[in-house]
Amino acid sequence: MNEIQNLNPKCVWKNFHALTQVPRPSGHLEKIQQFLLDFGEKVGVEVFKDPAGNIVFRKPASAGMENRKGVILQAHMDMVPERDTESSHNFETDPIRTWIDDGWVKAKGTTLGADNGLGVAAIMSIMEDKTLKHGPIEALITRDEETGMYGANDLPAGELQGDILMNLDSEHWGKFVIGSAGGIDITATMGYQETDTDPEDAAVRVTLKGLRSGHSGLEINEGRANANKLMVRFVREAIEQTEARLASWHGGKVRNVIPYKAEVVLTLPKENVDALKELADSWLDDFNRQYKGIETGIKFSVEEIATPAQEVPVEIQDNLINAIYACHDGVVRMIPSYPDVVETSSNLAIIDIEGGQAVIKILARSSREDMKDYIVKMLESCFNMAGMKVETAGSYGGWDPNPDSPILHLLLKEYKQLFGKDGIIQVDHAGLECSVILGKYPHLDVVSFGPTMKSPHTTSERALIETVDPFWQLLKKTLEDIPQK
Repeated sequence: MNEIQNLNPKCVWKNFHALTQVPRPSGHLEKIQQFLLDFGEKVGVEVFKDPAGNIVFRKPASAGMENRKGVILQAHMDMVPERDTESSHNFETDPIRTWIDDGWVKAKGTTLGADNGLGVAAIMSIMEDKTLKHGPIEALITRDEETGMYGANDLPAGELQGDILMNLDSEHWGKFVIGSAGGIDITATMGYQETDTDPEDAAVRVTLKGLRSGHSGLEINEGRANANKLMVRFVREAIEQTEARLASWHGGKVRNVIPYKAEVVLTLPKENVDALKELADSWLDDFNRQYKGIETGIKFSVEEIATPAQEVPVEIQDNLINAIYACHDGVVRMIPSYPDVVETSSNLAIIDIEGGQAVIKILARSSREDMKDYIVKMLESCFNMAGMKVETAGSYGGWDPNPDSPILHLLLKEYKQLFGKDGIIQVDHAGLECSVILGKYPHLDVVSFGPTMKSPHTTSERALIETVDPFWQLLKKTLEDIPQK
């Protein structure tokens, strides 16, 4: 766990290691907030927690640099708490266990938290650096970005003083992000009166797991399987062929994660259990063929269990299954002017059906407000037809690209001088807090960049070691060369 502190640049990896020792899952941030407050006081910079729960650092300009434009460095403090099925990790109390594997930093059985811990670690390193020459610097470390950008949405007006915003929450080194998609949470709910199960029926727990999963913005276009969408295909046929009935369904945990696991409990006549097991084997073969080259670890199991006392009524069951089957999941279309970038998508993230309550949660994204409205109405129509109530929350707009951004062109110049090659300008489908902050501070000149990470929001999350030092060098050099006001 301690060996990452020997990596270069040691200041960033030291601070990242310290972050891994402080629990910081979304929604449980008291410990990391206090850690950052204590850190700011220790290194002698102004630090405070604002009314939104964000942590703000302020570091005055170096002597002779007071006339430079003010820079705001921005990252988020929370991490997505995902763990392997076999892991007993408690994200509210346990440190992340890191290790090095073939040039990557990874975590044992959990998400790593490099999203956005490396950005926070870089900010901490800037705050404690006594040799760096720079203009006035602020740092905004937001709360609960992963669950709804709450810290950015609640950011007080007039709090930030800078002219330039450098977001450190991008995952592809050498690419400089100047635009991103907006998003919205969609929740469909239905209450129902359970019916008694036939006491002569058997019951099985069917579990689908082992999918690659991934970030619903960055990896939604890679064709990765969604556990809920695979499971519904099996469940519908099980109902049709084996007289199965739905007792419960639990799939997915987090809105912005492609679900890797789904579990249903079905009841059925005892004499049909073997047929259902054969059906599951057949679907597993189909899934492996359909996702060959994308998914390699699909596991599909059927376990006989005690028969539950109650189940979903037939009419409600059929309506729910039809809605889940019909619900759009994945890419809707690409950006016409950037054909390699997803414009609009949806992620059928979470299904919980049990005990008289059905809840389905989706995250929809789009870089166009009219297309975001379209996907919301599409999904609303789908679930309304099943008799479900549909509500939306957490809407945030897209970040319109500005290819003439002065901070972008300074970064591109510094990147070319330092590394001898051209940087790449990019528009992301993943949501970034830049759009929300720009809505409150429209004068800001904004760009996002960071070291390379893969599979954030999953237990395969990893950070490419060789990209962290150049990221740090570029950040320092750019701060030294910020122009005058």
